[in-house]
Amino acid sequence: MTGEGVAALAYMLDARQGADDSASALHPEEYALFAQVAESRRVEAGQRLFQRGDRGTAMYVVSSGAIDLDFGDDLVGKRLGTRAFFGELGLLIGDHARSADAIVAETSELLELGRNEFDLLARRDPQLLAQFLRRAIMRVVLNEQALIARLRRRNQDLQDALDTLRSTAQQLNQTEVLTRTDELTGLANRRGFALHVDQREADGGLAGHALIVVDCDRFKSINDTYGHLAGDRVLQSVANLLRAVAGADDIVCRLGGDEFCLLLHGHGREEAERIAGYITESARMLERMHSQPPQMTTLSVGACMIDGSAIGRWEHWYAQADAALYRAKRSGGDRVEWLG
Repeated sequence: MTGEGVAALAYMLDARQGADDSASALHPEEYALFAQVAESRRVEAGQRLFQRGDRGTAMYVVSSGAIDLDFGDDLVGKRLGTRAFFGELGLLIGDHARSADAIVAETSELLELGRNEFDLLARRDPQLLAQFLRRAIMRVVLNEQALIARLRRRNQDLQDALDTLRSTAQQLNQTEVLTRTDELTGLANRRGFALHVDQREADGGLAGHALIVVDCDRFKSINDTYGHLAGDRVLQSVANLLRAVAGADDIVCRLGGDEFCLLLHGHGREEAERIAGYITESARMLERMHSQPPQMTTLSVGACMIDGSAIGRWEHWYAQADAALYRAKRSGGDRVEWLG
């Protein structure tokens, strides 16, 4: 992108700040994350951080103090305060010419983030970083048409930058999905399941749900006898069985190891008992059909109904279902036990 194109894009990025300061400032949780990995830097009043045309590969966040951005020509300058971020295009796109002079208005503390720190952010909390990037990119998208109308000849440069930013956001979104998904089975993992539960509780609680916890019988023996690939096939078969019985409003999860759970919504006790029984009966039949090498094993199931007092007490109901599961395992497995 040319220096003029970047200047116009940066002006568009910052013009909205006058109407909504939060658009150019990190949320408190974002700032806390950035502060964990960024290099802290003290700068004195009057110091010039960079000037237009400098090649930049880092972004900055104001911890305290104030920074003035001067875009030159007839473009309106801007003063940035606490938690405001700037210079992100140099970091996200890489080695681009700075679009403004950045001058320290008063003695300030800054957070400085380069590519290494950005990669640490992506590994530490991809969901929060994706939230930040979506908001930063949205500033570009919302003003895209206005910029094109004013600067038609610079449109291609702008589009190239937007494509790069959207690609970055898409990659982060994919990373975020992976953090919520079990790689082997494609089901929600424990973290993804917790997010679903939190959303259900926020939407009015878990009353009317049934919780079914599933554990593979003698799974260690399968791994020891036939190897871990056979064990993986068994886990995938269990996942497919639970996925098949789950309705559109139900949530299926692999909690870890050979333990799964199914959160049923709106089925009632009788229907939930039928589904739990179907799971164990189907697993028993599939184990007999495919035994050498095994592609399924019998299942122990613990279950409980969740009543109207469930709001904020998810751990209690999980403990109930887990206790029922333990009772099923202790009785030899291949069965359903209910608690409550």
